[in-house]
Amino acid sequence: MNTNLTFNGIDGSTGNYLLPPMSAHDIAALAQGQQLDPRLLNELKWKYQQSTEGHYGTSEGINPKNLAETGWGVIFAYGADPTTREALGELLSHRKEQTTQKKENYYKEYTGVDAYRPGESKQDFLARHGAGPGPADPEKVPYYLLIVGDPETIPYRFQYQLDVQYGVGRIHFDTPEEYAQYAHSVVAAETRKITLPPRAVFFGVKTPNDPATNMSATQLVTPLADLIKKDESAWNVETIVGDGATKSRLLSLLGGDQSPSLLFTASHGIGFQNGDPRQLQTQGALLCQDWPGPGKGLSRDFYLAADDISSDAQLHGLIAMHFACFGLGTPQFDDFSRQSAGPPTAIAPRAFVAGLPRRLLSHPKGGALAVIGHVERAWSYSFAWPGAGRQIAVFESVMKRLIEGHPVGSATEYFNVRYAELSTDLSTELEDIKFGKVPDDNELSGMWTANNDARNYSVLGDPAVRLNVGDEQHSN
Repeated sequence: MNTNLTFNGIDGSTGNYLLPPMSAHDIAALAQGQQLDPRLLNELKWKYQQSTEGHYGTSEGINPKNLAETGWGVIFAYGADPTTREALGELLSHRKEQTTQKKENYYKEYTGVDAYRPGESKQDFLARHGAGPGPADPEKVPYYLLIVGDPETIPYRFQYQLDVQYGVGRIHFDTPEEYAQYAHSVVAAETRKITLPPRAVFFGVKTPNDPATNMSATQLVTPLADLIKKDESAWNVETIVGDGATKSRLLSLLGGDQSPSLLFTASHGIGFQNGDPRQLQTQGALLCQDWPGPGKGLSRDFYLAADDISSDAQLHGLIAMHFACFGLGTPQFDDFSRQSAGPPTAIAPRAFVAGLPRRLLSHPKGGALAVIGHVERAWSYSFAWPGAGRQIAVFESVMKRLIEGHPVGSATEYFNVRYAELSTDLSTELEDIKFGKVPDDNELSGMWTANNDARNYSVLGDPAVRLNVGDEQHSN
């Protein structure tokens, strides 16, 4: 039986789903036409093999919580405005002090001739700096790497590839003042000028007649919160699902009087058609329980966007994760919905970072430390597998690592390992089909979609930041 796959994401103009269903047969055809980069594929296979043996991320013996062992680096684009580097000076000085306790070269700035060059692949960038495949070796390239710049100048593809091997984050703001504010927020949090209580909130929209949010609420948000509540007795864990998951409640969690130190949300992300003037600022906004459901229109009052975050919001020290389409950003081209193996469809005038997480990080009263989210659409394959049911171990592991005091770049390694596993399985399946295996359209379309979905989890913010909830969470 050839089933149709329904795409996630809600059209901000109509309140309907952004894209019509697409048959598994058409998606399977796309998968068979995909060209996999052999070098990246070999590295993904290596990472998956290493993960099954318990070794990935940093080299064996290096403590991922200790920047003096892992190192830290910042990557600028060639020709980047020098005022951006100046604006980040407070953060750069802080990281240099942390990473030069043992070796001077454990702190790196990739600027000038060492900067990212237009069109450069991850492999070429690393080779220029003496690093090859394998665990991150801070003698050559630091484990934690902060990309500074928009995804047109330093593409999302480079970030995805680099993230397989390293702990990677990105920041991009419109003004030097916003870069400086983010730098100040991180340094203030890490020098104990603020300390938050150990409180986590799990927020899940569950809209009537909407399979996507019903699935994420019941199979992701609620069971994930229950696991964390059971295993982390020192933490106050609150679950908000269904009727309580309104826009006003989410605002109280994002800078209001109920702001936690760790926030997990699951909902639809708002999307707009290419060319809509609202797209660059509002795409990825979080649709809340106020929405009555598909086909019933969409009011601005139903979703939370960047301009809803008030000027007096209290966000300092927050780490958030948003499971939502376009929650972190949008590429220029769509990898999921094209109807043939030809050139992909442009879904935006250019690749960009979503407005809401940028606002959270650069808030003038003290911003969030990091937002984990999704570039492109988010799929239920992330937490539920056909025939196997709920699969939330990756999300549980990420949350636990954050609570245990791991930097966000280390905690999100679990997403990268899953991407490596799925890519390995997909490449094996495509190789078998090439040599005569009759493809199962439903199985192949699921593998291909899940692979793309897993690849797109990313971090906005410095990958070395961590929850600041007390000294016991930060011991090395």
